[in-house]
Amino acid sequence: MDFPSYLGTMPMHAITEIYGEAGLRERYRREIERFAPPDRDRLAAALELASRLHREDRRVREPYVNHLLRVAIRIMHHYEVSDVDVIAAAVLHDTVEDHPGELADLADGPRHPGTTSERAVAALAERFGERVAGLVSAVTNPEYDPSSDKHEQYREHVRASLDREPWARVIKVSDFTDNGVGVIHTTGPKVERLATKYRPMVPVLRELVGRPDTPLSRLVKQHIFRHLDLAEERFAAILDGR
Repeated sequence: MDFPSYLGTMPMHAITEIYGEAGLRERYRREIERFAPPDRDRLAAALELASRLHREDRRVREPYVNHLLRVAIRIMHHYEVSDVDVIAAAVLHDTVEDHPGELADLADGPRHPGTTSERAVAALAERFGERVAGLVSAVTNPEYDPSSDKHEQYREHVRASLDREPWARVIKVSDFTDNGVGVIHTTGPKVERLATKYRPMVPVLRELVGRPDTPLSRLVKQHIFRHLDLAEERFAAILDGR
């Protein structure tokens, strides 16, 4: 497929609609071209693993890998992040949550003790290092207590895990932007369910991103705040107009 020279300046929703997965993969390839060959290889390997694990997964009308690509591209292009560990973790951020067993089975060494999720994190550490595995773990939702409100447990987990992991905030807010701002690209009853889940997260993420130790520039933080405002507008349109 031929891609235009201006693919690197196109909004990601436009790339998704016009060129689909192939276009997002090409945009990712162009974004990582600026890194040294060993770093490019690590980022390509992260995408290869994520693609393999999520190969049967879909988000409404698209392959799930599109979401992972957008989260990573946003971090590189819009958040101006060049930390390879953070970008690799962004690509892999749902692997432990969605495919712990399959990931755990990929460990090269002897079988690790612990839960399936813990073994999955250990497998990531073997392949990509402890820091990448730690960042993925920080943005991985735990198993919820069925006797308590699931959404409230989600919010409390995000507050606690991101409080101590500034770089994980960067991954989570990109993930949230794709899910929250992008909620209008979803159809059916899932729209209201997602808006209900994500709306209370707007002030939580705004406070976390605004902290001095969040490793983003002032202009990038302002960019993120505008997207959080947009997400709130969309949640209000969905939920307050019922």
